[in-house]
Amino acid sequence: MLFNSDEFLKFFAALLLVYWLVRDRLALRNVVLLVASYLFYGWWDPRFTLLLLASTCIDYTVGLALGRLPAHDFRRRWLVMLSVAANLGILGFFKYFDFFAESLATALTSLGWNVDLPTLRVVLPVGISFYTFQTMSYTLDIYRGELQPTRDWVAFAAYVAFFPQLVAGPIERARHLLPQFESTRTITAPMVAEGFWLILWGLFKKVVLADNLAPLVDNVYGNSDAAGPIVALATVAFGFQIYCDFSGYSDIARGLAKWLGFDLIWNFRLPYGATALRNFWRRWHISLSTWLRDYLYI
Repeated sequence: MLFNSDEFLKFFAALLLVYWLVRDRLALRNVVLLVASYLFYGWWDPRFTLLLLASTCIDYTVGLALGRLPAHDFRRRWLVMLSVAANLGILGFFKYFDFFAESLATALTSLGWNVDLPTLRVVLPVGISFYTFQTMSYTLDIYRGELQPTRDWVAFAAYVAFFPQLVAGPIERARHLLPQFESTRTITAPMVAEGFWLILWGLFKKVVLADNLAPLVDNVYGNSDAAGPIVALATVAFGFQIYCDFSGYSDIARGLAKWLGFDLIWNFRLPYGATALRNFWRRWHISLSTWLRDYLYI
């Protein structure tokens, strides 16, 4: 279910109606969001929801266990290692198992060993990288003492599966988004107005710009006889295509979240206006670069 599809328009209109009807009951609102998010995610393939549920249950349980142990208990490290291994194991299996199996078979064949390694031909679950990093931030923040574990499973599950940013980001931190699920949300007129313009701007970048640049890029890249200047032009067009596509989805996500009473972080800040490569990465897919900085590099 794409943001620019008729199915999503009907889905979101129905959600807004139900969401408004239960406006005075926070717990019920979270249930509505959780059910809607799983319906949205399962629209591609209902089996994908099982992986989403598994990551949610693993980190919710690990978070509670971390919260019960003293700060210097050695078992805390084993628990966070379990969370990281489980999440990255699922992510790596679905993204890279077939790739490594085929690469190994090719390498062995070049050495004269004809080995027929099995490949699973699995379909890559949509948005698996985004929700994997998002749920991992929860246990890592608890391990560092920067967040207290929640006992509200529905709020946590809704945070992990929150549909506006589930497929294309931004990657939210638990300490920023989870408290918004645990507190009363008031949707104001300025939030609705800002959300409207974010959605409109995102759709313009996605539908008008990115989708119309794509055929030009595909035609040139698919033509081995294309002249150098044409290839250069297509390369510039491709840069704007992926930017408008990706940032457009992020803008729509922020706009939809505004209409539901949530505030999502900026993910793109005019990256092509950067004057240095280092500055570019501070503007492009900000939620991923800062996640890697805080949880991997540091």
